[in-house]
Amino acid sequence: MSLPPAFLDELRARVALSPVVGRRVKLTRAGREWKGCCPFHNEKTPSFYVNDDKGFYHCFGCGAHGDVIRFLTEQEGLGFIDAVKQLAAQAGMEVPADSPAARERAEVNDTLQSLAGRAAEWFQAQLRSPAGAEARAYLERRGVTPALVRDFALGFAPDSRTALKSALKDAGEDRLVEAGLLGRADSGDTYDRFRGRLMFPIRDRRGRVTGFGGRALGDVQPKYLNSADGPLFDKGRLLYNLDRAGPAGRKAGRLVVVEGYMDVIGVAGAGIAELVAPLGTAMTEEQLALAWRVVDEPTLCFDGDGAGQRAALRAAVRALPLLAPGKSLRIATLPPGEDPDDLVKRGGAAAFGAVLDAAVPLIDFLWASEVTGGDTSTPERRALVRQHLKAHSDSIADASVRALYAAEFAARFDAMFLARPQRPQREFTPFKPGTAWVPPRSGASAALKARPRAGDAAQETAAILLGLLTYPALADRHGEALAALPLPDPRQAALCNAILAILSARPHLESAALAHELGTEGLGASIDQLRASNRLRFSFTGTRADADVAAHDFAVLVDTILARGRVESELAAVTARLKVTLSEADFERQQALRAERVEIDEAMMRLAESRRDD
Repeated sequence: MSLPPAFLDELRARVALSPVVGRRVKLTRAGREWKGCCPFHNEKTPSFYVNDDKGFYHCFGCGAHGDVIRFLTEQEGLGFIDAVKQLAAQAGMEVPADSPAARERAEVNDTLQSLAGRAAEWFQAQLRSPAGAEARAYLERRGVTPALVRDFALGFAPDSRTALKSALKDAGEDRLVEAGLLGRADSGDTYDRFRGRLMFPIRDRRGRVTGFGGRALGDVQPKYLNSADGPLFDKGRLLYNLDRAGPAGRKAGRLVVVEGYMDVIGVAGAGIAELVAPLGTAMTEEQLALAWRVVDEPTLCFDGDGAGQRAALRAAVRALPLLAPGKSLRIATLPPGEDPDDLVKRGGAAAFGAVLDAAVPLIDFLWASEVTGGDTSTPERRALVRQHLKAHSDSIADASVRALYAAEFAARFDAMFLARPQRPQREFTPFKPGTAWVPPRSGASAALKARPRAGDAAQETAAILLGLLTYPALADRHGEALAALPLPDPRQAALCNAILAILSARPHLESAALAHELGTEGLGASIDQLRASNRLRFSFTGTRADADVAAHDFAVLVDTILARGRVESELAAVTARLKVTLSEADFERQQALRAERVEIDEAMMRLAESRRDD
């Protein structure tokens, strides 16, 4: 009985190897693998390893090696078909019936695979030929080196309706159409599907070419064109570069999903190999499953503009039903107006790494998407936010993850909206030094057009450091206060100390010169990470505000942060005393401190909203 290779690949992907081996071998965790005493020879010291990610076992003692099917045939005495049937039942898959038609389909797929490989080699040859001069010039302008061209097997499709058809005419037009290499007009005539395009071979996870993506070099629509879906190619079940990024991602413990082929290639040129891209569509469930086979929390990288964030939200919502214990996503946001390729050209691998380091867990992204940037001033609007959050948690299929999401959303919502009374908006009144301010302990986050996230000290001090980088003269005015500033993040502390030391010696440095000095001290990556991770924006974090306004708001925030420590310390002491002995005076003081905290939080939100750098 002959089974389609695609079916066997899917079966191996769905069935984890370690539970099958674990029925016969006592396995213990060893990093990302499992180890135990080899069942193929007698040994006392374990040298037998099982790797679920790669889907194979290997014994360093006797050399036994294989996949889940081979393990059943050799250890349980099953025939190949019986082993496949047992695993298929476990995976909920139906074994294709053995029939002449099934055997013919398998032979056709082998033929189509061979044609795709031949086409890839032909496209590569065209790129090297005189006809590929325009494509080579485009790649050179984009900074794609000959080594990257070779590594990604890039090619060129000449602007001809028959060039590829003639080169592969021995295969027959019908097979070339089935392989997605030719198109067929209503008249029945066939033509090259890809013409005048830079060609990107698309491989399955085993490295076999299954189709192509083509980028137009002229003013032609569509800009990107993929192979048509068929027996060999299904764009919703493939990820560009997975065959290369999979091993790199397992080694790095990270897999990054970006938007396009050139993003993958451009970032690879900076030395980051663990990138994949969907094939011109939103991430599908099948593509998420492929990513989860590499790492437990892939990072989705999106543009920082409105369209990018909407795409991120769509991807996040699509992933929710599939979440399972240990399986989630992280969301990274690029600086507005830059894609990954642009970013690495400007700042190298460190700049892109800073964006990835600032990626947030899926639940944090969903929370921020619902509660920031919108109006939550009325009960009806807050009820709508709660409804959206409930819809997110309800869509999770796994009961344990669903319950924890619901509990976390409820706790954040209560802390933000129910733990303190909602007060009407008042006109902004400047902060007066000496007055104690403290934001409430809520889950809100602050951004250019959003509420600040109360109690997020690292975000607030990040804004202060960005203010110093933009307006270095502020260090001289607030030197003592800045020296006393609590810095919970050691990287921020190192950066702040370096800024103050440099400006103490050279107080008249401009912003660009200060950044250069910090770069020479090896702190350039820290600055990039600070900018990428900061979500609080005030007038002094941008360059277009009035200098006096920026200086005023900087002083307000510094004094606020310092005041928090004093108020929180007193509030904690009063609360502790009340737990031991009820005192009317302590109770009144506790209420006064809480009320003061509410008022200051509201004033701080208005500061962020009214003083933003538009």
